[in-house]
Amino acid sequence: MNATTEENVVADLTGFQRDLLRSLAKADDRKGLALKTDLADYYGEEINHSRLYQNLDKLVDRGLVAKRARDRRTNEYSLTDAARDALDRRDEWVAGGDA
Repeated sequence: MNATTEENVVADLTGFQRDLLRSLAKADDRKGLALKTDLADYYGEEINHSRLYQNLDKLVDRGLVAKRARDRRTNEYSLTDAARDALDRRDEWVAGGDA
């Protein structure tokens, strides 16, 4: 298999997208602003609003993030099972396993 297979979908993501997934792995049903704050703390700089939401939308389109309306103005995001599995396989690979 190559890096474009479903099993290695995380390998095709940008570092920022992988960091978004890691931030979501901390807790489900997170608002975009909570993710933005978490990533800003990690990066040590402000995260551009459009960068955040464009990347979240790409992750939703790829089936890695679920998006649902909390209310009229706020969406919540959480990892899908596919994203959890992909992150687990990447962790195994990084640790030297046979992911």
